[in-house]
Amino acid sequence: MNAPCWPVSKAQALLEEMPSGIMVMDRDFRIVDHNRAFVDVYGTNVGRPCYQVYKDRGTACPDCPAQQTFDDGRPRVLEETGLDRNGQTIHYLARVVPLRDEAGEITHVAAITTDLTATKRLQREYQTLFEKVPCYVAVLNRDRRVIKANEMFRRTFGEPRGDFCYKLFKGRRTECEDCPADKTFVDGRSHTSRHVGQTRDGSETHYVVSTAPLLQGDGETTHVIEMALDVTEMTALEAQLQHAHVFRQALVENALEAIVVIDEAQKVLLMNKAAETLWGADRRTLIGHKAPKAMLPAALRRQRASTGATVLLPDTTITSLTGEQVPVQLAGMTIFHEGSYLGGAVIALDLRAMKDLEREKLTAERLAAVGQTVAGLAHGIKNVLMGLEGGMYAFQSGMSKGDDERMLQGWEMLQENINRITTFVKEFLEFARGRTPTVHLIDPNEVAAKVVDLFKDKAEMAGIRLAFEPQAGVPPAFMDEEGIHACLVNLVSNALDACETSDKPDPVVTVRTHDHGGALVLEVADTGTGIDYEIRKKVFTTFFSTKGSGKGTGLGLLTTRKIVQQHGGKVSFESTAGSGSVFRLEFPHDRLPRPRETEGALTQTGDEDGTA
Repeated sequence: MNAPCWPVSKAQALLEEMPSGIMVMDRDFRIVDHNRAFVDVYGTNVGRPCYQVYKDRGTACPDCPAQQTFDDGRPRVLEETGLDRNGQTIHYLARVVPLRDEAGEITHVAAITTDLTATKRLQREYQTLFEKVPCYVAVLNRDRRVIKANEMFRRTFGEPRGDFCYKLFKGRRTECEDCPADKTFVDGRSHTSRHVGQTRDGSETHYVVSTAPLLQGDGETTHVIEMALDVTEMTALEAQLQHAHVFRQALVENALEAIVVIDEAQKVLLMNKAAETLWGADRRTLIGHKAPKAMLPAALRRQRASTGATVLLPDTTITSLTGEQVPVQLAGMTIFHEGSYLGGAVIALDLRAMKDLEREKLTAERLAAVGQTVAGLAHGIKNVLMGLEGGMYAFQSGMSKGDDERMLQGWEMLQENINRITTFVKEFLEFARGRTPTVHLIDPNEVAAKVVDLFKDKAEMAGIRLAFEPQAGVPPAFMDEEGIHACLVNLVSNALDACETSDKPDPVVTVRTHDHGGALVLEVADTGTGIDYEIRKKVFTTFFSTKGSGKGTGLGLLTTRKIVQQHGGKVSFESTAGSGSVFRLEFPHDRLPRPRETEGALTQTGDEDGTA
């Protein structure tokens, strides 16, 4: 500093290095000198009036503190707002002190300024944060009294007025047993815990409370700042999620279906009780470990990259971990979330009991049919015995009279009825025995064509047109070829007989095959005599024959129904007396039997190409 009218002191060099801005003005408020810190903020301003430099004014400030110091010689401290060298608003703290000459007269005034702009900004930010933070913030003293609280706190609990925190938060009269503020006062560290309190209106509220120390002086914790986050809604959601988890766990655990869930690394995450039984596994040894391949269909493993891929196998088999082949209905799915593969799930229904019931049902139906026909059997045998008695009488009377023709007539009657009863008993035993079908993959159209060829000549001699209408593309099916052939033979034979006994011109018997609604359908239609209502009721329940006395045993349709039932199918017919009949054999594909040695290979093939 080299002002000609201001004495240079030894402290001048030190003042030049001071971090606060220092300037000296004369009685006209003109700046006569300043240090480097002043220049950094306000620029070089020697000779300019202070009010122009600090506030860009054209005249002196009202109540000028420098003028007051010139008048009374007292130093002053004030907080002001002005402009920096770039015209930006700044906040500063100014200390105005008088400078005297050797005679003690105040010739100049020095102003020492400290920039408070950053401090003020921090204060505003702190105040905004304190007031507007979306949680309850309170400052506690050692008595646990709230001496300051933010806006959210005041809105919920009212003005603290020095009340205890436990009274405001919980309506208590004594301190909380696990008070985190107590711990902070003791060890000077932050602490967090959950609490249940109540608002001003008495509503239950859940908080996560965190405390931190406010240090003063020698490091002693004199106050604690306490922040409480209201987690009431979150707590309610947690309870709902917990309830949902308990219900879901109960449903999964007690589900009849076997359920296995795996993660993206094919490790088992969940496995219920039914899955343990189905796969013969101990879930305690599987959960957290990679699932055995036997538990997962190959189609599911292969479709990992397909978002939302689902494999449905309504009738297949799985191999348990004990090596047992188990029939199941199975659904496998991959699980994705926002494009990321999370894992998969297998849901399988054990069909062993159902398959056993189906077999028992088929056996029961067959045995019931046998039971229903016992009376017819007795009646049929009685008729045959009457024929035998008649033949015996004719033979004996011819012998006693020496009538050879009468003896021959009786002998022929005996032979005819012996043949009838032999055939009758053989067919009944064959029906009742329950022959096990020999199942392999056959072409239904080919079997039907063989039956048509078998009766072609007989139909032509009887003047009946035998037509064959196969549907192209009927898929191969697992069936007992001999049994299906026998069924069609019975139906075609009955149809031809019905046409022979009809007086309608140009009779026709038609054999049809087609695949419809997931089932193979074989039909034999005729334009013969038809069946009236009373007879229709007895077609499948007794030894009933439409072929007239001595021509049939009545077991043809019963045998047909038995074979069809063994294939999981059903027999139905439509008939109008005088107009003809249509007998229909329906075989749902998913109920057709499969040979055990073929079934495993077929399932593996289906899994490998993603089909059942």
